[in-house]
Amino acid sequence: MNKPAGRGPNIPIWEKSLPTIVAETWFTVTHDMTALGGMSERVILEGPRFDKHGNLIFVDCMTGRVLQLSPDRKLTVVVAENTAGAAGIDFDKGGRIVVAGFTTIHSGGTVFAVEPDGSNMQIIIDPRAGHVPDDLVYDKHGGFYFTDMQGNNANPTGGVFYVAPDLKTVTSILPNLSLPNGIGLSPDEKILWATETGKGLLHRIELAGPTTVADYGLTIAYRFTGAKVDSLRTDVDGNVYVALYTEGRVLVFDSRGVPIAQVLIPEREQGEFLGTTSLAIHPDTGELFITTNDDKGGSAAIYRAEAISEKVLGAAS
Repeated sequence: MNKPAGRGPNIPIWEKSLPTIVAETWFTVTHDMTALGGMSERVILEGPRFDKHGNLIFVDCMTGRVLQLSPDRKLTVVVAENTAGAAGIDFDKGGRIVVAGFTTIHSGGTVFAVEPDGSNMQIIIDPRAGHVPDDLVYDKHGGFYFTDMQGNNANPTGGVFYVAPDLKTVTSILPNLSLPNGIGLSPDEKILWATETGKGLLHRIELAGPTTVADYGLTIAYRFTGAKVDSLRTDVDGNVYVALYTEGRVLVFDSRGVPIAQVLIPEREQGEFLGTTSLAIHPDTGELFITTNDDKGGSAAIYRAEAISEKVLGAAS
């Protein structure tokens, strides 16, 4: 039976019965971007994370701009349009915003850091190194892991790398990947998670040290069907949240990689706002803030969803 025109994508039957939260529109970014110096024909939001002041920091991949949304929802530009590009972000120990400067899978990229006000840009990974950084996550030592979003299924040249606290030593952790994308650490930093867009996989990597994979520590925790798997985040309980691009959906896993819940963008049923790229988890409330784009209308928005609690999961009344 064919799906009616204008309807959203099907959810695999084994995921349909998961506990489900429907998100709500929280802030339509494209309504405010014209006043901030205009916007490109297409806006793709990515990389949201909360800073220590409660500001939501995120990027517009198409222009490389880094944006800030204050707790009272005032939108400002931290880094103006630039050729370095932007995708994933995290914060270093000093509070600087560190940006994975993804451009395209063919033209290389960079990792750079700026102060919270966008000043004093420092290049950490030079474009001449040949990487295409897409997302990154810092560890407690002051180093960070990043995904090198290169390759394809016939020629898997991408990988996961670790940059030591000296910001000079780069070590390969997981090579031979096809478009690796999202990355995150468990609360105890013993598990590294990564998504592989080209093959639709969620990798679970047990670490014996920052650059050492534990014996028998590489497993495929989940294989996705249909969706273009995108960025991921982890919470204080070790749960993993994976954004499904073209799906208008976030899939939630426990610390072993077992699906436990899903979050839906309400407009997905009409085939709109399907471009769920990433999410941030509020450090105090556990609420989810999801970056989503609508290819049909050119809008880009942030959606809010309640925290994944025991009540949501059916473990408490």
